[in-house]
Amino acid sequence: MKFTYSTFMRTVFGAATAAVLSTAATPIMADSASDLETWMKANAIGTHAMMEENWSDIVAKATAEGEVVIYSSSGRIAKLKDHFEALYPGITLTLFDLGSVKTIEKTIREQDAGIYQVDVVTTGNSGSVIKELLEKGRIFNYVPAHMRDRIPAENRDPLLYRVNEAIVFFYNTEANPDGAPIKNVWELTMPDLKGKVGIKNPMSSGSSLMGLAALVQNPDEMAAAYKRLTGEDIVLSEGVPDAGFEFVKRLLANDVVIFKSGSKLADAAGKAGQTDPLIAMTNMTYIARNDAKGNVNAIMTDVDPFSKMVYPTYMSIAANAPHPNAAKVMIAYLLGNPEMNLDSKIEKPYTKGAAFDMLWGLAPYYDAGSVSPRADVPLPAGGEIWGEMKGTTITAEFMWKQGPKLRDFWLINSSN
Repeated sequence: MKFTYSTFMRTVFGAATAAVLSTAATPIMADSASDLETWMKANAIGTHAMMEENWSDIVAKATAEGEVVIYSSSGRIAKLKDHFEALYPGITLTLFDLGSVKTIEKTIREQDAGIYQVDVVTTGNSGSVIKELLEKGRIFNYVPAHMRDRIPAENRDPLLYRVNEAIVFFYNTEANPDGAPIKNVWELTMPDLKGKVGIKNPMSSGSSLMGLAALVQNPDEMAAAYKRLTGEDIVLSEGVPDAGFEFVKRLLANDVVIFKSGSKLADAAGKAGQTDPLIAMTNMTYIARNDAKGNVNAIMTDVDPFSKMVYPTYMSIAANAPHPNAAKVMIAYLLGNPEMNLDSKIEKPYTKGAAFDMLWGLAPYYDAGSVSPRADVPLPAGGEIWGEMKGTTITAEFMWKQGPKLRDFWLINSSN
């Protein structure tokens, strides 16, 4: 049977601490969920996943399970609770807003203790997600069968993307009426911008760390950009291995301002009425705060060597999830309404009315800084700049091998 939204509707019945948005989940202990193979087989997950699914049956089972528990790196997912529960009567959404680092830590810590209470894990921090969670059988890839052909292979293998996002550079348009104040990333390390660049602390933010790592991952490009700016070959500091790490060292030496919150960083850069605002190296999605908070930020679209440092945010089903069918329904919901296509007309506000009913779980992330893994989702207003910006994508392999080294390098040089 062809899957349509109408068909689906007929099947519906009728930060160090977590922010729990519904009744707390009841964990399954190891003695009742120790046979992972049995769980996978019973729920068609992992090596037992099906290329074709009876979606009506999955929704019915999910409704009987009654709850779906999510560990998330993003607080914006909380905006989905009422809409999801209205669309799927009988399934309660319980959300733990943890941040990227704590999402991974909590999943590992609980599973090592034999506690299984989470159904869906959605976070970035690609190296740890792939190496510590996926490859160790703590999470499993799940791609709804009716969505598979709409998602390019690189966005669903080895693990399904929830969205692609990016770290970019913001500037205040009122203070810079002639356009972006820099054209080259190395300008951020120069004396005239000393103390005038902000970044979210990469020691507590996986996305910020991945943004830095995406630059470090390309030392030859960084060295070439330095020469294009200065006309000279870069001279590395003692003990620094390449131009990528040298950029990090010089950025810190130039008194980069470190923020705990990415949203506050975006606001600090973009607040109207400033004469000497910060340049922000931050999540592209915060450009939406221009509408929400009256900021006057703009995204630098022509920075040498890269204007955007792309990182994926994944979603997956946790091992021994107590509500596996509800997890499948939630992942499908996060991918957006199956009736949506490139010709769909979606107008602001995205988290209300007809727009929300078309976007489903994409709604809070439908902005110029997020890109759906689906190939058939129209770009939001302003989203066309994504394809115009030269970018680099962080790889899980680099994050796994070099991420710890970059963290140590940051800590050593930020303390000097």
